[in-house]
Amino acid sequence: MKILNRIKKEIAAFSKTEKIFFPLVIFFILLISILKNDSIIAIISAVCGITYTIFAGKGKIFCFFTGLLGTFFYVYLAYKNGFFGNMLLYGLYFFPMQVIGIFKWKKHLKKNSFEIIKTKLPAFKKTVIILSSIILSLILSYILKLSGGKSPFLDGFTVIFSIFGQYLTIKRCIEQWYFWFFVNLISLIMWLIAVSNGAKTYATFLMWLIYLILAVYFFIDWKKELKN
Repeated sequence: MKILNRIKKEIAAFSKTEKIFFPLVIFFILLISILKNDSIIAIISAVCGITYTIFAGKGKIFCFFTGLLGTFFYVYLAYKNGFFGNMLLYGLYFFPMQVIGIFKWKKHLKKNSFEIIKTKLPAFKKTVIILSSIILSLILSYILKLSGGKSPFLDGFTVIFSIFGQYLTIKRCIEQWYFWFFVNLISLIMWLIAVSNGAKTYATFLMWLIYLILAVYFFIDWKKELKN
């Protein structure tokens, strides 16, 4: 009962449109995945991942609990489809970062709404992070190519940009949505290739498509709040 009450409190801050749209998105993915005879692991991973993004976008600490479960299943999917960079990223970085995020965000919650206090990076630091992410992505992509991984450049860029994106998420920075937009776009292409090659991961492909839309939506939402 405590968990259900907590979820109700978290959802209370959602707008009427969000309360209708977000469940419809999850229902749509479930429907398409079942019709396409998708794997149950891909479906669970997708639902948890989208739920994580929705609550993270709303600045709700509950996101990290669904993130832990979604990360676990995504590691298996990445391994099975030969995306070794993504497998290591989610297993060794994202999983522990979900736990760290719980404690970090807990220190910066608004008293009334229990949402995080959002921040913005200084211009110099933003430039350094962007340049660093590009250079490290090229280096990792070359390493993945030598290791025989599938789509090494797509895999490499998603890994590095995801690392910086998750770091900025923990830091509560609006700039995270730049990184997540790029990661989501590249990942969408990567999993489209996997689906076209016969992989039963339609839910994962749809997950990244929804991620892309949500990245734009929450960037606009955070920008409005920071202006106010």
